[in-house]
Amino acid sequence: MPDQISFARGAPSLDIIAVADLAAAAGAAFASDPGGAFSYGTSGGYPPLRQWIAGRHHLSAEQVMVTNGSMQAAAFLFELLVADGDVVVVEAPTYDRTLLSLQRRGAEILPIPLEQDGIDVSALETALQAGARPRLAHIIPTFQNPAGCTLSLEKRQRLLALAEQYDFVIFEDDPYIELRFEGERLPTMLSLDRNDRVVYASSFTKTVCPGVRVGYLAGPAAVIVWTAKIATETYISPSMVTESIVNQFCRSGAIETSIETVTQALRERLGALVAALTRELPEARFTAPAGGYFLWVDLPATIDVDDLFAAALDRGVVFVKGDGFLLDGGRHSLRLAFSGVGVAEIDEGVTRLAGAYRSLGPA
Repeated sequence: MPDQISFARGAPSLDIIAVADLAAAAGAAFASDPGGAFSYGTSGGYPPLRQWIAGRHHLSAEQVMVTNGSMQAAAFLFELLVADGDVVVVEAPTYDRTLLSLQRRGAEILPIPLEQDGIDVSALETALQAGARPRLAHIIPTFQNPAGCTLSLEKRQRLLALAEQYDFVIFEDDPYIELRFEGERLPTMLSLDRNDRVVYASSFTKTVCPGVRVGYLAGPAAVIVWTAKIATETYISPSMVTESIVNQFCRSGAIETSIETVTQALRERLGALVAALTRELPEARFTAPAGGYFLWVDLPATIDVDDLFAAALDRGVVFVKGDGFLLDGGRHSLRLAFSGVGVAEIDEGVTRLAGAYRSLGPA
């Protein structure tokens, strides 16, 4: 088998990680605050980082909680807000780990289709008018995983109005917000919220490096207090070492340089992926995102994603099958992550993927 080329993992490759700046941040963190970095902390996270994040969102520090990655932030929020049998709105498709987590909690999942500009708010409103009463709506508003689409400003405002009218919480899961290739940045629903309807999550995994495992929740202080209590009972405190490093990385300005480096590399890699798919696999249907890590690809209905996955694996190519992101469907779709592969690997990987596709016979 040839060397494997993976389009599966949504993480930046080592060549675009600011290794030297991270080393400098670690040295500065340990020298300036060894007591804070090397001790147990509070469940709310390393206080200086908590304050820095709060400042970015124009919140008080009490409205922010730093966690071991945004997936853990989501898990804590689900534990707080979602009980067995509660209705939870999700996008279709949505992040596969979200579906697994909600299923384990016994939630009744209400999938609402995605459109080019995000979740179909009209379809959600129809479901609400028909009697659906969700406890929570999980929304990935910016460069959605796996579909890559971005929720329009109009839909953000409509979602907030529906949350107020029908008394549910919006979980704004936004780890890709900094990774925009084109177009104007949109305001978060958290910043537009005037009625404590939004809890926001993001992560430094996508802009610093995967190994830091630092994410956060932001929102109403009462939610943060109760979520921090769950964290205390789970692990006492998150990692002060990594959070102190991220704090120094952010305060030094290295975070802005890192975002620029990662964004430029991702823009170039997406361009290579789109060009290769257009050239090698014209049957593929996709919409190039304006940022982020992922491209969602639909193939003809005669192609089963299980067969394609096996044929691609034989050729040393890995992707994520589309059916994992949906409760039903996705049998002819796949997600390609372009964050961890260089341009040359992308060209070769798509060539191999096209070969696997052709090996399945006429579409």
